[in-house]
Amino acid sequence: MSQAELRKEWTEKFYTYLLVEKNGSRLTGENYRRDISDFEQFMAAKAGADFNWNEVQVIHIRSYLAWLNHENYARRTIARRISSLRSFYKFLLREEYVGQNPFTKVRTPKLDKRLPVFLEETEIDSLLDLPDATPLGLRDQAVLEMLYATGCRVSELAGLRLADVDLSGLFVLLHGKGNKDRIVPIGHTCKDAFLRYYAQSRSVLMAKYHVDEHQYVFVNNRGGALTDRSVRRILDKYVQKLALQKNVSPHTIRHTFATHLLEHGADLRAVQELLGHASLSTTQIYTHITNERINKVYQKNFPRA
Repeated sequence: MSQAELRKEWTEKFYTYLLVEKNGSRLTGENYRRDISDFEQFMAAKAGADFNWNEVQVIHIRSYLAWLNHENYARRTIARRISSLRSFYKFLLREEYVGQNPFTKVRTPKLDKRLPVFLEETEIDSLLDLPDATPLGLRDQAVLEMLYATGCRVSELAGLRLADVDLSGLFVLLHGKGNKDRIVPIGHTCKDAFLRYYAQSRSVLMAKYHVDEHQYVFVNNRGGALTDRSVRRILDKYVQKLALQKNVSPHTIRHTFATHLLEHGADLRAVQELLGHASLSTTQIYTHITNERINKVYQKNFPRA
């Protein structure tokens, strides 16, 4: 077996380990695989196609970091790649494929703390008022209301099934990262939008293209299951209509959900549970947003500020 084939075999074993033992998603696995592949190509260019993972030294990693910086990769991207490769070598070390993990001797680049972008209450209200009463408009309304009412990730919304929605109990079951499920309440506004979509839009869109009944809640304009990319396109359409001068994505709506909850007095741990964050420290970024806003109001309005 050639070194290239051996490297590929070990990478595939790591991919399987992420999915089976670590309960990671396929998207996460593909991201790791891509990061490893990029480093492998760099090493092949430097050390030859027959290099093996045991030959990687700190000097190679520093050279790789220098190349990434020269190519103007963002710090966040560089940090993610080093983290991916560190995890890969941790696996190789555990399996006794290599004798050391050179990535433990390299520091991850420090990241600038960026506060999440979110929409003001007037902005989100205006956005939610835009969809019309056509079948696609009713679908879009339900999508936007669900994003804001639950703070769900775009993948969680796309993967939502009919059995996951309990309108009588006013909650949905979201399937989050690492196959972790959580129950999130929805309000009456979201419920009403969902009912209109289900009664007047979903079956119409599916019947138009003779699509067999399936369990996915949200459908595209041809009746099939809505994808992550389709959700982003839907949001982009209404953001452009509203002419918002912000970079708005489905994750922005998630940030908006969390920020508005905290601004109206929600407990931080409750917001953590609603967002499905494994660590409270991840949720605490939103307290910086609310504190910053309070400080701006104080500076603007207090006469002795």
